[in-house]
Amino acid sequence: MRGTPDAAYLRAMAKASFWQDLMWRAEAVAYDAAEALARAFPIDAVSDFGAWLFSVLGPRTGANRVVETNMRIAFPEASDAEIERLLQAQWREAGRWFAEFTILDRIIAEPERVEVVGAERLKAIADGAGPVVFISGHFSSFEIMPAAILHAGIDCQITYRATNNPYVDARIRKARFRYGVRMFAPKGMEGARELIRALSRGESVALMNDQKFNGGVAAPLFGVTAHTAPGPSTFALRFGIPLQPMSVQRTDQGRFRVVVHDPIHLKDTGDREADIEAGVRQVNAFIEDRIRERPSEWFWVHKRWPNEIYKKPR
Repeated sequence: MRGTPDAAYLRAMAKASFWQDLMWRAEAVAYDAAEALARAFPIDAVSDFGAWLFSVLGPRTGANRVVETNMRIAFPEASDAEIERLLQAQWREAGRWFAEFTILDRIIAEPERVEVVGAERLKAIADGAGPVVFISGHFSSFEIMPAAILHAGIDCQITYRATNNPYVDARIRKARFRYGVRMFAPKGMEGARELIRALSRGESVALMNDQKFNGGVAAPLFGVTAHTAPGPSTFALRFGIPLQPMSVQRTDQGRFRVVVHDPIHLKDTGDREADIEAGVRQVNAFIEDRIRERPSEWFWVHKRWPNEIYKKPR
């Protein structure tokens, strides 16, 4: 699927009421205005503005309570002062990511802004050591990762979750086109079939594996059960290929380090259910290690653990 709208969203547009469509179009106009403004300023100024804006607005939103709950799950021994410092730091990082997305092609066009650690591994995959299942999480400006994969010459399907607004979604796709992302596979059954076809053709696939997946494998994350998508481990075992973890780190305003970590080779014992669960546990361990290393750079706003946790006073 090479950048074309998926059928579900075409149907949504067809069924939308006049007022819903009008609201979507108004949001798209606002997106266009914000993008045009961002592209008129230097990269570092845009990044700094995003950090300031979210540091002011973020703590005033309902998402702030979700973020704090997640942090107290992950770091139960942290003091209130430590949590508060981390809350502020992650809102600044989230703001930088939000503002930088519209100018990501400009960032990537300046080679000195993106360092790749382990680039030789990407080259090897491009030269025939693949395919692989790339895995990562929402670390820093995570959209840098697919750009690095594709710029290395790797044929790779990138999974994505479409936004509710199809007009804004089209603009997001266009922004991704500017920095090289052409092959999309939507999340869900349709996307899973596309990923299987891609792997069968010898292409790699890339998935984010740090969000809650209802009905997924129950595996620990920071010692608390977190339902996790089994897709990456399932694909790796089915095709006998490794998981290739990657992460993105911020080094400065609009400057990043993409790290290609050691591959994870899953054991195939013949007990597919147990092997998938073991793979999911390894993925969660990788995600947890990255969060512990650079806690302010994870996107904390997702409800990662079971819903009942967020209903309890903490």
